[in-house]
Amino acid sequence: MDRIIYISTARRRPSAVEMREILELSRRNNARDGLSGLLIAAGQRFLQVLEGEKEPLEAAYERIKADGRHFALVQLEWARVEAPSFPEWRMGYMEAAEAAGETLAGLVHALTECVRDESLRAHLRGFAELYSRAA
Repeated sequence: MDRIIYISTARRRPSAVEMREILELSRRNNARDGLSGLLIAAGQRFLQVLEGEKEPLEAAYERIKADGRHFALVQLEWARVEAPSFPEWRMGYMEAAEAAGETLAGLVHALTECVRDESLRAHLRGFAELYSRAA
């Protein structure tokens, strides 16, 4: 099983309706392809983790790279992993605006307590910390 972690910037901040549509399509595609993952949004910046078998993961990443709604896509990691970190999530989602009194960094820190992979935990927490300060 492989894992990819990337960041990107939206050309414009998606509306709540657009985000729901993106998540619904992603979850449907990921269920079909046996992928799992997490998307964290902070304004126009996104960090995504996708995990699954190599071929469907490569196909999903190619679709993502071709999506004109975002730019400055940077692959942070592509690694072989023993098991998925978020097996129950076809696409978990967390947004800074949904924090309701909690910082994005605090939410991500709590969410990642059970993540055993130190590199993954560091990517997620670092992104959240950076964009909590920027918000």
